[in-house]
Amino acid sequence: MAVRAAVVGSGGIGRALTVQLLQRPELLSLHSFSRRPLPLNDPRLSFTALDISQQSTIAAAAAAVQQPLDLLIIATGTLHGELNGTRYKPEKALSQLNSDAMAALFNVNTIGPALVLRYFAGKMRRDAPALMAALSARVGSIGDNRLGGWYSYRASKAALNMVVKCASIELARRQPQLQVIGLHPGTVDTALSEPFQAGVASDKLFTPAVSAAALLRVTDSVLADHQQRHNGCCLAWDGAVIPA
Repeated sequence: MAVRAAVVGSGGIGRALTVQLLQRPELLSLHSFSRRPLPLNDPRLSFTALDISQQSTIAAAAAAVQQPLDLLIIATGTLHGELNGTRYKPEKALSQLNSDAMAALFNVNTIGPALVLRYFAGKMRRDAPALMAALSARVGSIGDNRLGGWYSYRASKAALNMVVKCASIELARRQPQLQVIGLHPGTVDTALSEPFQAGVASDKLFTPAVSAAALLRVTDSVLADHQQRHNGCCLAWDGAVIPA
């Protein structure tokens, strides 16, 4: 089946997803949305600037899509770093909470993806199955949380999972062939996880390519399931449903 796709984000996973989608012969076109273009040369690939923390750029990027999309993957996220002058990293205790740092994580991990769903929902294909997927994380599961800590990151991903669920219910009313899901990519060897890889077993630390391939197998499976059993769920890289 011919496919028109889009990837939001050009980090380790976003780039790997883009590269692997371009390897598919059924791909007709691929939109790449990020702050900087990827150094990839393919006539099917187009680039439009998008900053996940700026609503106006998300709206403008959606307006650039002229043909309906079959697949949209939001491959953005932050765990540590600096945003608008605010330094942040995972908190181990309540005493480390900071309102500016917490707002920075919610801005990128929850609000930005929610706005992508808002502006791109109308760009998705209506006459055939279509899918919008956002990178979430297992640590965003409330039911699976047994260690505590990482307050802002966990909370922002839990909030993203709720946004995904709400969008899946609303959009099903007017776009019944459109599904919305969250995706947990596993622990991937990227800049996001680098400071926290020491305790990760080697067979559980994925390269971006391995993770991207697994995630695309999941999206393929969801698109092929006409019963839409996983609409609104957060699915791990192996297809397992992660508890809310």
